[in-house]
Amino acid sequence: MDATTTQQNDPASDPTPEAMSAEQKAHDEYRRRHDERAWAMLAHLAVFSAGIIPFGHIFGPLIVWLIKRDQYPLVDDQGKESLNFQISMSIYTIILTIVGVVLLLSFAAGDNESSVLGALIAIGVGLIVIAFGVLILVIIAAVRSYRGERYRYPLTIRFIS
Repeated sequence: MDATTTQQNDPASDPTPEAMSAEQKAHDEYRRRHDERAWAMLAHLAVFSAGIIPFGHIFGPLIVWLIKRDQYPLVDDQGKESLNFQISMSIYTIILTIVGVVLLLSFAAGDNESSVLGALIAIGVGLIVIAFGVLILVIIAAVRSYRGERYRYPLTIRFIS
């Protein structure tokens, strides 16, 4: 009999069922926490599906939240947070656009070209600020939720609680 066969059959080298069970439980808990954080991060990053799917910035987080909210408490919290933020930002964008169109029409009626140009620039800057703000905040939220933190977006109306 060679040394490898002896070592494989040595009961001292085999983990006890209790040790194996504790090790397996620790591994299972680690996987569960990892999966929970990954799904919470995906609830935030799913907003980028808007580049492919119309209204994906709302449907992406909604789908992740609906699928995993009962399984993981962090996903339930962060999914709602992401949805509330995206709905809020959509409302702010619509309001800015409506106000901008009204301003443009009122300036255009006065035949003042510089006012129309100024209004167009202001609307464009406002929309760009919202877009970059959303981009930055979504990335911050995704990173923090992957760390297991419950991130709260600023300027968010809590529609879903």
